[in-house]
Amino acid sequence: MFSVLFVENAVFCPAEIMIHEKTATEYKQVIATCKALFLKKTKDYGTAWRILRLPAITDQIFIKAKRIRSIQEKGSQRIDDPVSDEFIGIINYCVIALLQLKLEGSAQTELTVEEVEPLYTSAIDETFHLQQDKNHDYGEAWRDMRVESMTDIILMKLLRVKQIEDNEGKTLVSEGVKANYQDMINYAVFCLIKLKENN
Repeated sequence: MFSVLFVENAVFCPAEIMIHEKTATEYKQVIATCKALFLKKTKDYGTAWRILRLPAITDQIFIKAKRIRSIQEKGSQRIDDPVSDEFIGIINYCVIALLQLKLEGSAQTELTVEEVEPLYTSAIDETFHLQQDKNHDYGEAWRDMRVESMTDIILMKLLRVKQIEDNEGKTLVSEGVKANYQDMINYAVFCLIKLKENN
């Protein structure tokens, strides 16, 4: 026999609760690393990224995902930068994209670290809650996926975003670019969790 917990019409057993809490903890640890790097770079470079249009940001993410896949396929690399750094880059460039969407129409190009930090936190909080909702429905399915498969999914979502951008942001039945950037953040976080577990 096992006990269950009823939460808003959902039923969880203790094992499910523990693994969801584990995911939340691991997720927040990954994001803490990404955010710390983002804020340090903001101190070094300012918010030069404000000059970038969304297609340029998408292409930067694409380059990082392509390098990851290339290394996965070749089984070796000549530049020392680890694959984990590329996933961190994907997360932070996706956050930049989300911030550009939020700041659309604003002429302000220079933001202080104190201004950027709550914007970063807000973008990640919304993305984290999306991840929790999907993780509830899909039952931690990502834990049985391979990093290579999730890399391919990130690349697929990038191609979707590029197509939406080519269509001037118009979609007929599909979710827009924001949801795709959020999904890419979440898959990149999962990849970093799995890479850490495999080391």
